[in-house]
Amino acid sequence: MKRSLPRKASFLEVKMVFSGIPFLYFFMPIFFLLYYLCPKSGKNSLIVLFSFLFYGWQEGRFLLLMMGIIVIGYSFGIFLEKSQNIFLRKVLITAAVTLYLFILGYFKYSNFFWENLKNIFSLEGKIAAVVLPVGISFYIFQMMSYNIDVYRKNCRAQKNIITVAAYISMFPQLIAGPIVRYKDIEQQLISRKHSINQTYVGMRRFIMGISKKILLANQLGECCSMFSQRGESSVLFYWIYAVAFMLQIYYDFSAYSDMAIGLAKMMGFELMENFNYPYTSKSITEFWRRWHISLGTWFRDYLYIPLGGNRVSFIKWIRNIFVVWFCTGFWHGASWNFIFWGLYFALFLIMEKVLFSKNGKKERKKDMLSHVYVLFFVMISFILFDAQNLKAAADNIVGLVGIGCDLIVGKESLFYLRQYGMVFIFSLLGISSFGKNIVKKGIFLLTGKKQVIELEMAGMIGLLLISSAYLVDGSFNPFLYFRF
Repeated sequence: MKRSLPRKASFLEVKMVFSGIPFLYFFMPIFFLLYYLCPKSGKNSLIVLFSFLFYGWQEGRFLLLMMGIIVIGYSFGIFLEKSQNIFLRKVLITAAVTLYLFILGYFKYSNFFWENLKNIFSLEGKIAAVVLPVGISFYIFQMMSYNIDVYRKNCRAQKNIITVAAYISMFPQLIAGPIVRYKDIEQQLISRKHSINQTYVGMRRFIMGISKKILLANQLGECCSMFSQRGESSVLFYWIYAVAFMLQIYYDFSAYSDMAIGLAKMMGFELMENFNYPYTSKSITEFWRRWHISLGTWFRDYLYIPLGGNRVSFIKWIRNIFVVWFCTGFWHGASWNFIFWGLYFALFLIMEKVLFSKNGKKERKKDMLSHVYVLFFVMISFILFDAQNLKAAADNIVGLVGIGCDLIVGKESLFYLRQYGMVFIFSLLGISSFGKNIVKKGIFLLTGKKQVIELEMAGMIGLLLISSAYLVDGSFNPFLYFRF
């Protein structure tokens, strides 16, 4: 994928993202000042107002689309709860899911299908390119899960449309998740508690997230950009890129989840964790229990289990795995490399169950070789994930073993390895609890206490100031998952 470092944008051109000056020093302080002053009865309305402002800042032309989906989902919820006729309920939920998939399919996959039809049937002509609204995959899935849960009677339909709007549009998780289910926060939407300690914990989580994003993910992203602009073709440079992107996508997405969870906690909500040190996994199966947890559980509960899960014949179980992972890959993007990325993991999951399990219950031996196996094949998967097309992915993968390379180690690759060396070290320390434990032990040795609030607060302020300085000085600040 061709990368470039963009020019600095003016204030009004800057996207309303968590790791941006407009959000940090204007939107967030104003929102929380009003939110804490606002009476309980008005808090959800304030959330909706600011969430529409947040989304409209960067996706103004699609704000009405999101509002329309809120009205549609609210209406289906009411009709599903009122109807006692089983057949009518099935018709309603089928219509709702079909409509959501049609909307998602039109905006996300129209260009993909047209280009492939042109290639297959040698068609001529062009159609106007359909622009993908930011975050549509996330809020469509949330609304779909809400209606399905009402249909299954796992939750009651919400009678107040403002509450439904707050659930769908809540700006902390609106753009890139985690995918929140209505039944999990139903009571919190109606009534939630606030405390100074809760606000502090939320702010701490947010600052850790923004620090991961700016100080690690963005720097790793710049390193990947240097690879796309390289003047040499060396094995070392291919490995630098592969490791850098694998770390970047983790820190980029987990940082967003940290910030979303932190902001929600400051608002009184408890959102589910989305990452749990996935790179410490000892199998691909375990990796996917720890990576993008909200998406994995969504597909499990709303697709895999309805298909029969693993309580079917072996052939149908294989089918279920491939269907789920085809959809998982396609959900991430309208491109063949995303589809193959999903099927790639399907093959590994099946292989682990068949070859490394006994009766499907015993996982393979947990040793260092297992960690290496997971890290290597996950790294290969993300090369495929990041590629502009399958050929580019293949070139980057075979480059790891020297095919198509002019040399093994070059001056340029050594230069960038030295330049980003500390970023790699800190990034590797942070992919497990090892780095966190080092900090805790250091504090204990210095103070004799497990936690020193004053020292912790000073560290958080320091990280926020350093991150802000990077934001003011830099221009490379994308969120990878915004394109999904």
